[in-house]
Amino acid sequence: MADKKIIGAEEWCELPGLGIPRIKVRVDSGAKTSSLHAFNIQTFHKDGKKWVSFEVNPIQNDRRTIIRCEAPVFDRREVKSSTGISETRYFIKATIRLGNNQWDVDISLSNRHSMGFRMLLGREAMVGRFIVDPEEQFMFGDISESELMKLYGKIQSNSDGLHIGLLASNQSLYSNKRIIEACEERGHKVSFLNIKQCFMKLDSVTPEMYSRDRRVLNDLNAIIPRIRPNLTFYGAALTRHFESMGIFTLNSAQSILQSRDKLFSLQLLIKNGLEIPTTGFANSPIDTEELIELVGGAPLIIKLLEGTQGTGVVLAETKKAAESVINAMKSLKANLLVQEFIKESNGSDLRCFVVDGKVIASMERIALPGEFRANVHRGARTKAVKITQEEKRMVLKAVKTLGLFVAGVDIIRSNKGPLLLEVNSSPGLEGIEEVTGKDIAKEIVLAIEKRLKFKIND
Repeated sequence: MADKKIIGAEEWCELPGLGIPRIKVRVDSGAKTSSLHAFNIQTFHKDGKKWVSFEVNPIQNDRRTIIRCEAPVFDRREVKSSTGISETRYFIKATIRLGNNQWDVDISLSNRHSMGFRMLLGREAMVGRFIVDPEEQFMFGDISESELMKLYGKIQSNSDGLHIGLLASNQSLYSNKRIIEACEERGHKVSFLNIKQCFMKLDSVTPEMYSRDRRVLNDLNAIIPRIRPNLTFYGAALTRHFESMGIFTLNSAQSILQSRDKLFSLQLLIKNGLEIPTTGFANSPIDTEELIELVGGAPLIIKLLEGTQGTGVVLAETKKAAESVINAMKSLKANLLVQEFIKESNGSDLRCFVVDGKVIASMERIALPGEFRANVHRGARTKAVKITQEEKRMVLKAVKTLGLFVAGVDIIRSNKGPLLLEVNSSPGLEGIEEVTGKDIAKEIVLAIEKRLKFKIND
């Protein structure tokens, strides 16, 4: 006990082998392993061994400062985060320096952007060395912002960047915050445009868009529409008006409307040769029995056309249950689809994120025990996954069919091959960035720069 030193709840440390001169760590004896914020994680082989390369934002609330690191992989295993999400992470061994203390630590690589600290020091790294005093901090020395800037260099912003508008409803959502950050990191000016607070002037000579404060929104280079389902009509109308003004929109109004109409989108997809689960649609309750038989009988899936994020989706395990649910929904004048149940999927599906004709990230969503559908908003587990070439072709063809520039495509694996479930024109970033370690927001901004032929001035 006498040989152990006191360590505070927060400390500054150095990771010399990774080229990180200082990083603030959260000391957490409740966590078993240590974790380092990492993104754009890629594996490769060197001298017959598996290595991993990754990027780190070592400074809190600063995504412009980036350190590129490489290290041998010594393990890969499943870890449950503090939010309860399980993910498979790569582990590396790194030398850590804390004051005059230096030793090797096992560190997992994970996207910790949504966390308060870029690094977490777990109890395995402290055994036999430290006693944690949660009331103390920086027991091995603090570092000022000016000293930190000397170590990393001051980041200069690019005053000649693009002016990008984010058309959405809630600026505090993870996906919207990440996109704003990614724009600013690349030196672009970004304006958050609240859908409900925008209005337009239709004029053949000088069409204009306004915000509620009478600010004219005609000087934008690009628009990123992220429209909530209940605002689809008005959000698409605004997007269409920006298009008519010659402003590049990440997804066009037409492509958004096509993807939001579940029935129409499925009709377009099968017209272009894409496989989907057998689906039925009827207007009258009189046709309920025939509708059930069309999809192979119970068990079957019943979906509201207006449902999102797993809501409005019901598993009917028997024919009687299916008839009851269908007739009840139709009595409320709700439009619904009836779809075959893919038993062999075991409640899991794949979400593939597409940007400008490329699949940049994929994850598997695994339903909780007793659940039939894997939805992250309802606690489904996630893990990064590599899709097959057949699945990749299906995903890219689906996005091209609906005319989307950015999309999240959901597919399911069946005994007869991959089947397409849905295409989302405003896919969330949080789950897939966390589980894959990919900086998807940055990829979206880079794609805009490419489309507008914009180059950062050195």
